[in-house]
Amino acid sequence: MPLRQCNMKKLSWFNKVMYFFNIVLTVLTFLAYVLPFLAPKFFPFLSVLTLILPLFLILNGLFFIYWLFQIKRQMMLSGIVLILGITFVNKFYKFSSNEKTFEEKDFVVMSYNVRLFNLFQWLPKENVGDEIKQFINDQNPDILCIQEYSETANVDLRVYKHKFIFMQGNKIRTGQAIFSKYPIIDKGNIEFPESNNLIVYADIRKGKDTIRVYNMHLQSIKISPDVNEMQDNVDSINQHKSELVVKRISKAFTKQQLQAEILVKHKKECSYPMIICGDMNNSAFSYVYRSIKGNLNDCFEEVGNGFGQTYNFKYYPARIDYIFADKSIQVKSFQSFPNFKNSDHYPIIARLMIE
Repeated sequence: MPLRQCNMKKLSWFNKVMYFFNIVLTVLTFLAYVLPFLAPKFFPFLSVLTLILPLFLILNGLFFIYWLFQIKRQMMLSGIVLILGITFVNKFYKFSSNEKTFEEKDFVVMSYNVRLFNLFQWLPKENVGDEIKQFINDQNPDILCIQEYSETANVDLRVYKHKFIFMQGNKIRTGQAIFSKYPIIDKGNIEFPESNNLIVYADIRKGKDTIRVYNMHLQSIKISPDVNEMQDNVDSINQHKSELVVKRISKAFTKQQLQAEILVKHKKECSYPMIICGDMNNSAFSYVYRSIKGNLNDCFEEVGNGFGQTYNFKYYPARIDYIFADKSIQVKSFQSFPNFKNSDHYPIIARLMIE
């Protein structure tokens, strides 16, 4: 009698059911492992699995513990899955931080999707703009990248002598902004077809060095309506909510792929060391993440700690905002601020040094 059949016979009916679900989970997890290497336009529906890969990893961990306590060989199934996916685990949770010694020539980059500084009272607070301004003053970043920026909110950031703000929209004016303590010697924007999302960039002179900073805001996956969804019809937000979530996410992933390809092509023409930051609206397990990151360093992976949560998602600590740095730029520290609740996103900050 084959060993597998013998082992199955020794299982109770409940454990047989558990083992069946464990096998299904294993198949789905391995599929999610492969998806970052497959373009979403070919498998848009399956690409949704990359969003819930963290949940798959957690469930595999629970299955491993479940079988381990019973001293069952079935623990090897989820054990192998977790070992093979160790690089994915590091993208979801960092067990230790390797912060470097701070030096005078370090500079700090902050990225934050401010959701129009709560212009439409999504949060039941009156002073969101003031709190964000105070937070920026306290953290004192040298380069500040803001997504979903609003000039209407009148948040005073005049402490920054150099800035590039690109606004768009008719009924609702929203934009991307880069603020810098260092001179901006060139700037521009990258617009996407059939989308209100965009990227702005600035070439910033720091001492004798010049660095290119991209501030991105990619297509929303539309789990909840964002600012760009309201551009065409302010009164139709609830209609969007009624659409099937999976269908909407699949369509958004296909758009994100095109947007990522446009950014990758643009950055290939840049000879400066670069930093890419902002709201990617996708997980670190996605094709889009892998494309944009390329050979850059993910600052969270380098020196982050914990989950690095950047988005207020109720099911698990989601990380969809990033700071990527060129290999020639040393990453000294990285921090996210999930306790600073003045948007649906959380600020992220990295301390860097040009080597």
